[in-house]
Amino acid sequence: MIILERELSYMMVKQNDHANIAGEIAKNCKNDYFSDGSRIEEVLLAIKEHDRGWIALDSSPVWNDKSEKPYSFIDYPLALKIPFYKKGLDEVEIMSKYACLLGSSHYTSFIQDPSDPAVREFWEEEKQRQKQLKMDLQIVEKTEETLMYHLDLLKFCDYLSLYICLNEPGDNNRIHPFFRNGFPQLFAFVTDKPIVAHWLYTETVSLSFSPFEQKFEVNLPYKEVFKDKIEEHGILQAYKDTTNSFRKITFY
Repeated sequence: MIILERELSYMMVKQNDHANIAGEIAKNCKNDYFSDGSRIEEVLLAIKEHDRGWIALDSSPVWNDKSEKPYSFIDYPLALKIPFYKKGLDEVEIMSKYACLLGSSHYTSFIQDPSDPAVREFWEEEKQRQKQLKMDLQIVEKTEETLMYHLDLLKFCDYLSLYICLNEPGDNNRIHPFFRNGFPQLFAFVTDKPIVAHWLYTETVSLSFSPFEQKFEVNLPYKEVFKDKIEEHGILQAYKDTTNSFRKITFY
């Protein structure tokens, strides 16, 4: 779950809904920015399905007694979410080996805690999966560079989707720490400078460099769960009782 805390409520976005937005962002990128045109559909699939493992987890949000907030994707216990990461990757592998390779590489790029046995086992298993997938796909040194480029593209679309989930619409003064220095992915077509996003209006996001064909809209599903309802009924019931809302965002 992606959570933006407000004074009286939590704005809660399901990870898979966020991933669908990332997929929409990727679909609007110019084809030239996919490097290998033969892989476009598989890259789009990887981006759209990169958080597939969260579908079951986000159906029942959990309260974090320590922080006195709902668990988000940032602090959700690793030991609980790792089996779902693996399940999601297994399902993507059935759809596309290349998409699975990208998703697996994405996870092992940030899940790296050798002191945690569960993390170490997951990391080693996924590295073995990646090795086998590269053999199956006949990926060599030249195509490895393309793979890493596609991984950066996945991460960029992931970050841009997170930008509209984690920041208050229209507020450029309180930007989440993830985005204060721009997006960390560097692309040659931007002359190696970070791409920076900012709000033009409450429903419009502008980029310092746009890889898109044209401006486009997305509809972000979310629930605004009020704190008094959580206190009265608990996080699970309060979440289930809250109706879905949608926020329209234009990328300019």
